[in-house]
Amino acid sequence: MPDILHQLRINASIADVFEAVSTPEGIDMWWTKCCTGKPAAGAEYELFFAPEYDWRAEVSRYVSNTAFELVITRADEDWTGVRVGFELAEKDAAVEVRFYNTGWKEANEHFVISNTCWANYLRLLRRYLEHGEFVPYEERSVV
Repeated sequence: MPDILHQLRINASIADVFEAVSTPEGIDMWWTKCCTGKPAAGAEYELFFAPEYDWRAEVSRYVSNTAFELVITRADEDWTGVRVGFELAEKDAAVEVRFYNTGWKEANEHFVISNTCWANYLRLLRRYLEHGEFVPYEERSVV
């Protein structure tokens, strides 16, 4: 199975990075249009992007300030069952973020597009945490 992997450094506290990748309020700042859920193992998240992209996920890994992972439980066929996760470590006054989106069935066109989108979203995450920038959801695909 093909996987999407990215690694980046963010100049912010590990608590702030963890909050941005694990809480609905944080996730809305850089990825979803509207996210709901409780940041706890086993909890369900709603990942809303548009009426036709109203996805669900389960928190499959939650280790405060260290790791957060979602398993997508309801989405389109390519996304259902994939894992979206973050592993965080403090390094030289910054946070090293290891991002993964694993479990794809094939490296099809959707996989390739998603890889590009993740690079953009992770850039938005870093800009939000380092500079306080917020790009409205409707403008994120053109940033």
